[in-house]
Amino acid sequence: MNIRKLNKGEKLPIELLLLADPSRKIIEEYTARGECFIAEAERQIVGVFVLLPTRPETVELVNVAVVEDQHGKGIGKWLVMASIKKAKAIGYKTIEIGTGNSSIGQLALYQKCGFRIVGVDIDFFVRHYPEEIFENGIQCRDMIRLSQDL
Repeated sequence: MNIRKLNKGEKLPIELLLLADPSRKIIEEYTARGECFIAEAERQIVGVFVLLPTRPETVELVNVAVVEDQHGKGIGKWLVMASIKKAKAIGYKTIEIGTGNSSIGQLALYQKCGFRIVGVDIDFFVRHYPEEIFENGIQCRDMIRLSQDL
């Protein structure tokens, strides 16, 4: 598997990005300001992540997605670890990520990858998404914020 930056003019893998974020509008906003990286295996896109600069020396990992038929193969963890390496190589000192209170698997994954919980943005998903989001039988309301020093 290989990771590369999405080239200018290359079509955004929007359907894949929508697996991790249900808002096309929000995805288009942050991909316009950040850098999109795709993971390919045998010339097929299998995953994606987006790094978004937020403050001096700080970047946020705003979307991590794996094609559905590749779930459960460790690609998500591989993408998160690759994003950490990429951020460090670029020169960032801190990488942050946010996930929904209902995203139990992602919350565990990010902590296994070295992120620590640093805060909660109460009602983030209620304020920013017009449709209610449910995962694991739980309404996604709050953004759990995590961070890692590089």
